[in-house]
Amino acid sequence: MRHVSYFEKMPIFVEILNEVMVKKVIDKESGRSSERSVMNAITIDSVIFGFDKGSLEVLLVQHAEGIRKGDWGLPGGWILENESIDTAAHRLLADLTGLDNIYLEQLKAFGEVDRFPLGRVITIGYYALVKREDYNIRAGFTASDAKWYKIADVPNLIYDHNEILNYSLSNLRTRVKQAPIGFNLLPEKFTLFELMQLYEEILGVEMDKSNFRRKILRMKLLVALGEKQKDVSHRAAELYEFDPKIYEKLTKKGFNFEF
Repeated sequence: MRHVSYFEKMPIFVEILNEVMVKKVIDKESGRSSERSVMNAITIDSVIFGFDKGSLEVLLVQHAEGIRKGDWGLPGGWILENESIDTAAHRLLADLTGLDNIYLEQLKAFGEVDRFPLGRVITIGYYALVKREDYNIRAGFTASDAKWYKIADVPNLIYDHNEILNYSLSNLRTRVKQAPIGFNLLPEKFTLFELMQLYEEILGVEMDKSNFRRKILRMKLLVALGEKQKDVSHRAAELYEFDPKIYEKLTKKGFNFEF
């Protein structure tokens, strides 16, 4: 079955945007019914974070058609009439980037009146943390390209996508102080320095190595593997992995991890 493009058949698209649903509403006080117009133009946009070579990155797609052809933005699009918003988020991400079977968490709705140039559209934001090496990114559907960008190198994105990205990053910064997150971003075996780099990238601060080491080891979250890095030009560092039971416990219970 052929997919309908984000901006395909523009006159029809504009007609859909201008179309409203009329809903009968019962006034609680008077008991009288009245008809009110409600909007049906809702989309999905997802922020996918990855971590590579000490840098926090986000997955972006380049539009292949429509009014923003050639521009970059977050992977997203329209919700089909017969699917839930969660199903739509996973479908769009798979169609546009090849990413599938990942845990997406809902952020919030973004609904500034002028966020979309052709009419009133509300978008529901999602975000996820993924290990880059576990997935092969490939552009598809209405995307001509899909690739990872370092957070510091993100260009001006379409519509309010920079705002959605910044909100997601702020949410991630809060989360990293309250629950462990490295399991979703780091390789199975990693060094303390790599873990510290992840926290530095997310929080945008430079940390003291000895202080970070003391605090993170005190949590009993890591298991020393008795192994060291191989094929490195510098002094090989000790390798660790997360203790899954402690990780799950701290994820559910939470903590206050100030640096």
